[in-house]
Amino acid sequence: MNYEAFGRAKTDAPTIVLSAGLGGLGAFWKPQFAALSERFHVIAYDHRGTGANKGALPEGYTIAAMADDVVGILDEAGVGRCHFMGHALGGLIGMELALRAPSRVSGLVLVNAWQTAASPTRRCFAARLALLERSGPEAYVQAQPIFLYPAAWLMRHEDSIAREVAHGIAHFQGVENLMKRVGALLAFDVSARLGEIAAPTLVAGTQDDVLVPYLCSEALASGIPGAKLWLAAEGGHASTVTDPDGFNLELLRFLDETAYA
Repeated sequence: MNYEAFGRAKTDAPTIVLSAGLGGLGAFWKPQFAALSERFHVIAYDHRGTGANKGALPEGYTIAAMADDVVGILDEAGVGRCHFMGHALGGLIGMELALRAPSRVSGLVLVNAWQTAASPTRRCFAARLALLERSGPEAYVQAQPIFLYPAAWLMRHEDSIAREVAHGIAHFQGVENLMKRVGALLAFDVSARLGEIAAPTLVAGTQDDVLVPYLCSEALASGIPGAKLWLAAEGGHASTVTDPDGFNLELLRFLDETAYA
């Protein structure tokens, strides 16, 4: 597994691992890089099957296998414990990691994640997969911003969205890999195990997220002992991109309370 490490030295600061959603690319967290680099040793990675770790995924690929990939990265990097921040699918990886290897997780930040996929989430993925199967990868990537960003934000950022779509088409992870990754996230269900997560946790949601309703974040925060819930009024599914200042402020407030406690 290839990964990037930057920011402060791991001997001088806590480590935070950043895990993206279905797109899988560590660059998703670019709006957080500068803020985190000042205080943390940062590890960002592309999920297996995407980007720098592109390659065919095995049959029956699971969220547990994705969590094992993170353990491998930590071992390779010589990091014993870390804070872990995951967006959507990345949040599922974080919860699985906290359950499988609790001694490796100092804290969790779960952004627009879920304990089990709700009906609106399944409906969105069914529509996206139908588009992929019937119209191909280009149509799938062209439609993706609709699920990620609020309409008003899309109108104000047409140029950046065009570049993002062009990059997504050029570096598409492959139909088979995407299907396996979607299958893994839809099969994930941690409902019966939330109470076992012992790491300090921030659950961040967005009230206008059409892909993952904020009720999913409320359920996570209720089920994870001591979890803190932060709901933004707007920002869509990719609120870390659409409102980085607001998100980073809340993120650093939580990390300051836990990473340096």
